[in-house]
Amino acid sequence: MTARDQLSGLPLREPSTWLALALSGLFVLLGLLFILAPGAGSALFGLPVPASERALLLYPVAIGLRDLAFGLYLLILSLTATRRILALVFAATLVIPLGDMLIVAAARGMSSPKHLLLHGLSALVMAGASLWLFRQASRDTRGGHP
Repeated sequence: MTARDQLSGLPLREPSTWLALALSGLFVLLGLLFILAPGAGSALFGLPVPASERALLLYPVAIGLRDLAFGLYLLILSLTATRRILALVFAATLVIPLGDMLIVAAARGMSSPKHLLLHGLSALVMAGASLWLFRQASRDTRGGHP
């Protein structure tokens, strides 16, 4: 085993690595949007609240913290884990956008198709990233299960 084989993290020359890094950056930015501008974040989510209802603006901060943490998880895993592990995290994360889509649908029905589409698209990106990383993982020679 060479020193190169012992290095961890995704290879920087692979497009799948850049996808994982881009998605981690996107989630960090989304998290910061929800934390720093909860009204704008909640409107983007699909459940806007009146600015005068300060207590209701706390839920977007919670969503922001979730997205910020997820972005940081992806960043850390991109730098330390194998594609297979990252693919599993993306697959498990499908719960978030699918749950968000159900929440918006329950609260607003079909009156906001663009928000439903946004969450659905997020789920498709997560599923696509997971599948792509699983396919790329067949070339991994370190970590995880074959």
